[in-house]
Amino acid sequence: MSGLGFRRAGEPEPAAPVNTEEVMEQFKRVLERFMPQEGSEDGEAEAGGEAAANTAADKAEAAGPHSDADSDDEGGEDDDGQKLSKKQRKLLHRLKIAELKQQCPRPDVVEVWDVTAPDPNTLVTIKSLRNSVSVPRHWSQKRKYLQGKRGIEKPPFKLPDFIEATGITEMRNAYMEKEESKKLKQKQRDRMTAKTGKMDIAYEVLYDAFFKHQRKPKMTNLGELYYEGKEYEAKLEHLRPGVLSQELREALAMTDSSPPPWLVNMQRYGPPPSYPNLKIPG
Repeated sequence: MSGLGFRRAGEPEPAAPVNTEEVMEQFKRVLERFMPQEGSEDGEAEAGGEAAANTAADKAEAAGPHSDADSDDEGGEDDDGQKLSKKQRKLLHRLKIAELKQQCPRPDVVEVWDVTAPDPNTLVTIKSLRNSVSVPRHWSQKRKYLQGKRGIEKPPFKLPDFIEATGITEMRNAYMEKEESKKLKQKQRDRMTAKTGKMDIAYEVLYDAFFKHQRKPKMTNLGELYYEGKEYEAKLEHLRPGVLSQELREALAMTDSSPPPWLVNMQRYGPPPSYPNLKIPG
């Protein structure tokens, strides 16, 4: 059967003849790479140093001007040849606040610490987007949040105006005074035989309070967070630019037909930058 080219099941295939001379030549070439060569060691070291220096220079050029500021080594010299520290190199490559305001579309959102970010332009662009929520202002404070309010007495809860108009406060105060005037024996008797309906309010009054006179409570806007002293700030929401209140007119000694005193300067230098389309009568 073997003469016809067939072999039995499970019989291994015959091994191919190995060319020992070719294998030895391959091993010889591999060993020659690890053998030290006389006279060429210095040349190879210099070539390797030059290649490493070129590779480092290419990496520095690809990383940009901020790569030196972020690296851990202390290599870097100024014009006088003195070595600069890592902090000095960071300050050298840092943007100025005026430059950052010139580059961004909304300079009013730029803050003092924005230039210390890894990418100040991207940070300012995100802050200038619509409906973007800013980081709370207490992030840079060393003391804990709301630690300054410790020891301040919390004001008592006040009912809304539409509920207080029903007269429930007067009824409750009168009931509390009556309870305080009772003796201990009367209080225990009332506790055993409790009665309901001691403070009844007309259904029409409650209906009008909750369905006619009820107003929506003041809610915070999107991204508006509470901070210390927020309740003590002046409320300027009802004021409009160019509209003078009666108190301000009296303080400036203005009549009903007299123009404001800053009208002459506005005609000379133009309206305020924040209100370019502001119109003032006069």
